[in-house]
Amino acid sequence: MNKKPKIFIIDTNVILHDSSCIHQFQENDVVIPLTVLEELDQFKRGSQVINLNAREFSRTLDSLTGQDIFNGGVSMGEGRGQLRIAISRGLSPEIREVFKEDTPDHRILGTALDWQKKYKETNSVILVSKDVNLRMKAKALGIPAEDYTTDRIGSIEELYSGKQVIENFDDDKIIELFQPPFEVLAEPLLDRLNGEALPNKYFILRNGNRSVLANLDQNKEHLRKVDKNVIYGITPRNAEQTFAVDALSNHDIRLVSLTGKAGTGKTLLALASALHVRKSYRQIFVARPIVPLSNKDIGYLPGDVESKLAPYMTPLWDNLKVIQDQFPETDKNHQLIDSLIKEEKLVIEPLSYIRGRSLQRIFFIVDEAQNLTPHEIKTIITRAGEGSKLVFTGDIYQIDHPYLDGQSNGLSYLIDRFKGQKLYAHINLEKGERSELAELASNLL
Repeated sequence: MNKKPKIFIIDTNVILHDSSCIHQFQENDVVIPLTVLEELDQFKRGSQVINLNAREFSRTLDSLTGQDIFNGGVSMGEGRGQLRIAISRGLSPEIREVFKEDTPDHRILGTALDWQKKYKETNSVILVSKDVNLRMKAKALGIPAEDYTTDRIGSIEELYSGKQVIENFDDDKIIELFQPPFEVLAEPLLDRLNGEALPNKYFILRNGNRSVLANLDQNKEHLRKVDKNVIYGITPRNAEQTFAVDALSNHDIRLVSLTGKAGTGKTLLALASALHVRKSYRQIFVARPIVPLSNKDIGYLPGDVESKLAPYMTPLWDNLKVIQDQFPETDKNHQLIDSLIKEEKLVIEPLSYIRGRSLQRIFFIVDEAQNLTPHEIKTIITRAGEGSKLVFTGDIYQIDHPYLDGQSNGLSYLIDRFKGQKLYAHINLEKGERSELAELASNLL
């Protein structure tokens, strides 16, 4: 006896998160409440990724459109289920009895409840939503509800850190790393790691009181000594920062991600490294997504667009000011930063403003990347032109986006998918370096 396909009711936020979501349910059927289409209409205008996703989904739906989409459904392809649009006739008495207001969320719940009643004998009906509150409401009504987990990673506690401490390493090899050409064959390390060695991974190699910082090259053939280098007036203060500077300054590594709590130096090191290697690039772009606190739209803030966006860009300018203040005002390095800004060779803008620009030979820093979806991360990386370098920084434990968490945000997804690639390096910065008080507050509060 063939197993009946499940029926998944899709919430609006799932489509805005991933415009291709309807193709991720294998042989199961997908139902789109008509209320969802009405909500998508509100997102069709704009340049944010959610606006692009709304338009892309509408085009996908239009390509499948036929009268059957409102009845038995239309096929989404060989081996896949049916796609249907469900028309609801207002709130059912069961919904109205519990939830007095007639809202889009409650109409979606009503659709799920109607389909559950209709197919409870033959099919499992499941509501899929990124909204935890809507999922809780559904469960209160006896409707199974799930998060959209297609791009969700495993435990973030096991996420690749990009570095490892090796105790009792061959003392002769450590000594050899301190002598020209400052590299050794990687076999001794590869033998000990049993497959855990990845291209561009960083190591602290120790033997007694002797230790050295090293990097495994892209082809996993050599271990290279990593030195603590001053970059545009900024000196790394710990091993992880030293590793980060090395990855950021290495032209062979085209994609870098830096994670860590507030004060670990992610953005500062990325900016200083970009200035240090600026001659290899046409421009430096620094951007961050706009995710207002309390999830209020910036339209609620007073002033014009520039004044509304200014508070979100201030931390980036503050980091740049820290770098500039490493030099006297009369120093050419201090004056160069002002010159780069004036000539638009150094651009700091909201991420949405960067859209459409050419990314040829660009050193592109995306700050607060934990507030991006996996699809947004993919969109940025796939637009990288020849000679560009992309850097994503963020704290995967500090997420402001209402529908993302440590396992579903784009930065975690990037680290999980790219680890082991020759063009990629990642470092998790652990020690805060702002001040003793800032470190204590980050750990305790």
